[in-house]
Amino acid sequence: MFPESFTVSIAQPINDFVDWLVINYGDWFELFSDGLLVILVALEGFFRDAPWWFVLLLIGLVAYGASRSIRLALGLVALSFLMGVLGLWDEAMQTLALMLVATSIAVLVGLPFGILLSRSDKTRVIGLPILDAMQTLPSFVYLIPALMLFGLGKVPAIIATVIYAVPPVIRLTDLGLRQVNKEVLEAADAFGATPGQRLWKVELPLALPSIMAGINQATMMALSMVVIASMIGNRGLGQEVLLGINTLDVGRGAAAGLAIVAMAIVLDRTTQAYARRIQISRGEP
Repeated sequence: MFPESFTVSIAQPINDFVDWLVINYGDWFELFSDGLLVILVALEGFFRDAPWWFVLLLIGLVAYGASRSIRLALGLVALSFLMGVLGLWDEAMQTLALMLVATSIAVLVGLPFGILLSRSDKTRVIGLPILDAMQTLPSFVYLIPALMLFGLGKVPAIIATVIYAVPPVIRLTDLGLRQVNKEVLEAADAFGATPGQRLWKVELPLALPSIMAGINQATMMALSMVVIASMIGNRGLGQEVLLGINTLDVGRGAAAGLAIVAMAIVLDRTTQAYARRIQISRGEP
């Protein structure tokens, strides 16, 4: 037995901190939750109300715009069509809406923090262990504070998904900016570029392939979170998997899993194709 005199409990201080947040800033959390819910419901309503063929056409156009490949665009449209064939079109549209919102927030949060880490070695020393912890903690852990602060439903699912998916964006933004050729930066300084101009017109464009890889990884991690997020009331493909588990319905779980795989391939190939186009346009191998 480990000596009890050496043990320290962190559970009560954390619970007290969460209670303090709810008591003092509950109205702010509710306001944020309502605003986020409006965006998600609007996007979800668009995908669910739009004709299925229109959504497929939109996916094909986005895929072709990213890859300039008709073959890839048709392949991704076929995979999206599969989700409807499996009888999971409505659930897939709900999941797609959550994915787009969560990934967008992860990018908006991750880019500034990635830039901050690339600017300061001291900040990086502090930030990297935090990112390690965020990627190592079981994803179930993120559901607890999200549930306490935002209650059941779609918003805590988005928050938990963002926390789980944001580390790759931060890491690869930091890595991409640190790998920018120093001679190019010196040339920008020699031409009188301000720090802001150097960041937006030189560093970020050159680091864009790495940033796109981070966005790709964040998208995949967010999609892997949809099943877990269904445990706190989020509907969609994750809920179908959860219902399959609860009822021991292997076929239902397999169909939902196949739809998730199809969506993952569509999102992955689209972001990868866009990243390759950026590299080719810059003459990179």
